[in-house]
Parts: sequence; structure tokens; C-alpha cells
Amino acid sequence: MLECVVNVSEGRSAAILDEVRRVAGPDLLDLHTDADHHRSVLTLVGTDAPRRVAGAVVERLDLRDHLGAHPRIGVVDVVPFIPYGDGTTMADAIVARDRFARWAGSELGVPCFLYGPERTLPDVRRGAFGALRPDTGPDRPHPTAGAIAVGARDVLVAYNLWLVEPDLPRARRIAAEVRGPAVRTLGLAVGDQVQVSCNLIAPDQVGPAEVYDRVAAHAAIARAELVGLAPRAVLDVIEPDRWPELDLAPERTIEARLAAR
Repeated sequence: MLECVVNVSEGRSAAILDEVRRVAGPDLLDLHTDADHHRSVLTLVGTDAPRRVAGAVVERLDLRDHLGAHPRIGVVDVVPFIPYGDGTTMADAIVARDRFARWAGSELGVPCFLYGPERTLPDVRRGAFGALRPDTGPDRPHPTAGAIAVGARDVLVAYNLWLVEPDLPRARRIAAEVRGPAVRTLGLAVGDQVQVSCNLIAPDQVGPAEVYDRVAAHAAIARAELVGLAPRAVLDVIEPDRWPELDLAPERTIEARLAAR
């Protein structure tokens, strides 16, 4: 199976998000929305739904009107393909990535930057239209849609830790302290609060409990937030009595949603 976790730059319009949910159809496992980030994360199955979602979003959104806490390069900001179980490989994910990027570049007219074995997503964010030229599509941003980072990667867990004290410099210092090969972090102001926003890119090495405890060693945590879904294996190595504190639950695993589908 190929999982695809599409990040779109819309987190406030119920009408637009309802339309995105409709076009995703039964291939949608989860939709996580954040109004302050002005961002939604769709966990999808396969390669067809990402194209339907991308087409609807490019048609309806205008990046020039976007104000939100999360960094972004486009209305369809990130489209990573992830091999998950049943013998699907990273090679399969790369094929799906490259096909999507060619399609979006030609059919939607949106430039695409590839990430995966060649470079990381942070490399794309830093270098897009500067040191990096688009891999497909026009050589300049789409006037309303910007660009898309299209990736092939292993499973990760997106995880936010909200601090009790709304001290942005402190959140950024903590993010730098806990950042490492298995954890990417940002300190962000979100409304009148701050968070340490984390991508656990090797959750079998550093999972939610470990990163929670690392941040808690520096500052009091108001709450944790799982963005999207997590693999069941992430929960299985954590004592169940910690799941509520860590914002984890069996029904919010990829496996549970696949079974329900």
C-alpha cells in the first residue's frame, strides 16, 4: 500500500474543507485541521486521491491571501508518498512521486520540487526558486498556487507540544535542543500560544514519549497533539496509561483506519 499525506494551506474554510473531503472520497483515512497554522493534513491511500485533492485545492485557493503560522511554498504544500506494509517499497513510492510531479507540472501548471533520496524537505524549503530549480513544471511559481514539494519517504509522526508559558524565544531554544537525526523541530507562535512542532522522522528510534520527555525537561507542557495518524507500532512500545497524556489512541492509528475503510 502507498500512503500519501497531503498538506494543504487551508485550515479555516469549512466549505473548502468539505469539498476537499468530498473529492478525496473513501481513500481519505484522516483529516486534521488547524486554523492558526491555516493548514490541513490529509492522510490518503493510493495515488488517485492525491491528484483529485490537488486539483480541487489549486482551483480554489490563492496563496497570496494566506496567513498562517506554518511555513509553506504552495497551496498544495507537501505531497509525500510512503510505502506501508504488504511488500510496497521505497522504489514504488519514488515512482508514484515522480508521476505525480510530472502530472502536476503539466496538468496543473504548478512547479514541483522533489525530495527523498536526493534531498530533504527542509532543503526544498530553503532552496526553492533560489539554489534549487523546479524538477517539473514551470520555472517560476504558479501565480496563485505557488509550488509543491513532492516526496518519497518513510513513515513519520507529526507531533506538536504546546508550552504552558507563551515564550517564543524559549520554544525556539528548546526546539534546537531536542532536534537531531531522528527529530526535526520548529519553535512556532500559534495564536497567543507557542509550540515545539516536531516531525519524528524515525519514530521507532525517537517516539512521542521520548520527545515529550525531552521537551518537558526544559519547560512545562500544556498539551500534546498528534497531527494525523500514527503507526500502531508507535503505541505498542508506550505504556497505555501514558497514551492520553501523549494524545495517542488505538483508533487514531493507520491500522485502525485501514480496517474501518
